[in-house]
Amino acid sequence: MKASDDAFQQFGEIYFSLIIPGAVKAWHLHEKMTINYAVPQGSIKLVLFDDRADSPTRGQINEVVLGSSRYQLVTIPPKIWNGFIGTGDQVSIVANCATIPHDPNEIHRLDPHTTEVPYVWDARS
Repeated sequence: MKASDDAFQQFGEIYFSLIIPGAVKAWHLHEKMTINYAVPQGSIKLVLFDDRADSPTRGQINEVVLGSSRYQLVTIPPKIWNGFIGTGDQVSIVANCATIPHDPNEIHRLDPHTTEVPYVWDARS
Protein backbone atom coordinates (compact mmCIF):
# COMPACT_ATOMS: atom_id res chain seq x y z
CA MET A 1 0.00 0.00 0.00
CA LYS A 2 1.30 3.39 -1.00
CA ALA A 3 0.15 6.82 0.12
CA SER A 4 -0.85 7.44 -3.51
CA ASP A 5 -3.19 4.38 -3.63
CA ASP A 6 -6.92 5.09 -3.85
CA ALA A 7 -7.57 2.92 -0.76
CA PHE A 8 -5.06 4.82 1.38
CA GLN A 9 -6.65 7.27 3.84
CA GLN A 10 -4.09 7.71 6.60
CA PHE A 11 -1.68 5.64 8.65
CA GLY A 12 -2.64 4.65 12.18
CA GLU A 13 -0.76 1.40 12.73
CA ILE A 14 0.13 -1.90 11.14
CA TYR A 15 -0.08 -5.19 12.93
CA PHE A 16 0.10 -8.87 12.10
CA SER A 17 -1.98 -11.81 13.28
CA LEU A 18 -1.15 -15.48 13.00
CA ILE A 19 -3.98 -17.93 12.44
CA ILE A 20 -3.83 -21.70 12.22
CA PRO A 21 -5.96 -23.66 9.74
CA GLY A 22 -9.52 -24.04 11.01
CA ALA A 23 -9.21 -21.37 13.70
CA VAL A 24 -11.77 -18.55 13.66
CA LYS A 25 -11.10 -14.94 14.67
CA ALA A 26 -14.48 -13.21 14.69
CA TRP A 27 -16.62 -11.14 15.01
CA HIS A 28 -15.49 -7.56 15.43
CA LEU A 29 -16.61 -4.15 14.23
CA HIS A 30 -14.81 -0.83 14.43
CA GLU A 31 -16.69 2.44 14.92
CA LYS A 32 -13.94 4.65 13.41
CA MET A 33 -11.11 2.47 12.05
CA THR A 34 -10.82 1.45 8.41
CA ILE A 35 -9.07 -1.91 8.07
CA ASN A 36 -6.79 -2.86 5.16
CA TYR A 37 -6.14 -6.61 5.17
CA ALA A 38 -3.56 -8.55 3.15
CA VAL A 39 -2.32 -12.12 3.67
CA PRO A 40 1.30 -12.56 2.54
CA GLN A 41 1.57 -16.17 3.78
CA GLY A 42 -1.04 -18.92 3.94
CA SER A 43 -4.72 -18.31 3.27
CA ILE A 44 -7.87 -17.19 5.02
CA LYS A 45 -11.54 -16.81 4.26
CA LEU A 46 -12.53 -13.27 5.26
CA VAL A 47 -16.23 -12.76 5.96
CA LEU A 48 -18.00 -9.40 6.07
CA PHE A 49 -21.51 -8.70 7.38
CA ASP A 50 -23.28 -5.37 6.95
CA ASP A 51 -25.97 -4.58 9.52
CA ARG A 52 -25.88 -0.78 9.14
CA ALA A 53 -29.48 0.45 9.28
CA ASP A 54 -29.08 2.95 6.42
CA SER A 55 -27.03 0.72 4.10
CA PRO A 56 -28.31 -0.59 0.75
CA THR A 57 -26.33 -3.79 1.46
CA ARG A 58 -27.81 -4.31 4.92
CA GLY A 59 -28.08 -7.98 5.82
CA GLN A 60 -25.61 -9.12 3.16
CA ILE A 61 -22.67 -11.46 3.74
CA ASN A 62 -19.54 -11.24 1.60
CA GLU A 63 -16.77 -13.88 1.57
CA VAL A 64 -13.29 -13.18 0.20
CA VAL A 65 -10.43 -15.68 0.05
CA LEU A 66 -7.08 -14.00 0.64
CA GLY A 67 -3.64 -15.53 0.62
CA SER A 68 -0.30 -16.04 -1.03
CA SER A 69 -1.99 -17.57 -4.10
CA ARG A 70 -4.80 -14.96 -4.11
CA TYR A 71 -2.88 -11.88 -3.08
CA GLN A 72 -4.99 -8.75 -2.79
CA LEU A 73 -5.80 -5.92 -0.43
CA VAL A 74 -9.27 -5.74 1.12
CA THR A 75 -10.42 -2.45 2.62
CA ILE A 76 -13.16 -2.66 5.26
CA PRO A 77 -14.85 0.59 6.24
CA PRO A 78 -16.02 1.29 9.79
CA LYS A 79 -19.19 -0.36 11.13
CA ILE A 80 -18.89 -3.59 9.10
CA TRP A 81 -18.75 -6.83 11.10
CA ASN A 82 -15.82 -8.96 9.99
CA GLY A 83 -13.84 -12.02 10.89
CA PHE A 84 -11.81 -14.75 9.28
CA ILE A 85 -10.96 -18.43 9.39
CA GLY A 86 -7.60 -20.00 8.59
CA THR A 87 -7.76 -22.20 5.51
CA GLY A 88 -5.25 -24.43 3.77
CA ASP A 89 -2.59 -26.43 5.58
CA GLN A 90 -0.22 -23.85 7.07
CA VAL A 91 -0.25 -21.00 9.56
CA SER A 92 -1.33 -17.77 7.88
CA ILE A 93 -0.08 -14.25 8.46
CA VAL A 94 -2.72 -11.53 8.27
CA ALA A 95 -1.46 -7.96 7.92
CA ASN A 96 -3.70 -5.05 8.84
CA CYS A 97 -2.69 -1.52 7.92
CA ALA A 98 -5.27 0.43 9.92
CA THR A 99 -6.18 4.10 9.68
CA ILE A 100 -6.01 4.80 13.43
CA PRO A 101 -4.09 3.29 16.34
CA HIS A 102 -5.87 0.55 18.29
CA ASP A 103 -8.46 1.95 20.67
CA PRO A 104 -10.37 -0.61 22.77
CA ASN A 105 -13.23 1.88 23.17
CA GLU A 106 -14.11 1.91 19.46
CA ILE A 107 -14.25 -1.85 18.82
CA HIS A 108 -17.21 -4.17 19.38
CA ARG A 109 -16.92 -7.95 19.55
CA LEU A 110 -19.31 -10.87 19.19
CA ASP A 111 -18.83 -14.59 19.69
CA PRO A 112 -17.89 -16.35 16.40
CA HIS A 113 -21.02 -18.51 16.65
CA THR A 114 -23.52 -15.80 17.57
CA THR A 115 -26.91 -15.84 15.89
CA GLU A 116 -26.66 -12.04 15.47
CA VAL A 117 -24.57 -12.66 12.35
CA PRO A 118 -26.22 -15.14 9.94
CA TYR A 119 -23.09 -17.14 9.13
CA VAL A 120 -21.73 -20.63 9.87
CA TRP A 121 -17.93 -20.93 9.77
CA ASP A 122 -16.45 -23.50 7.36
CA ALA A 123 -12.75 -23.62 6.42
CA ARG A 124 -13.43 -24.94 2.93
CA SER A 125 -13.07 -22.21 0.32
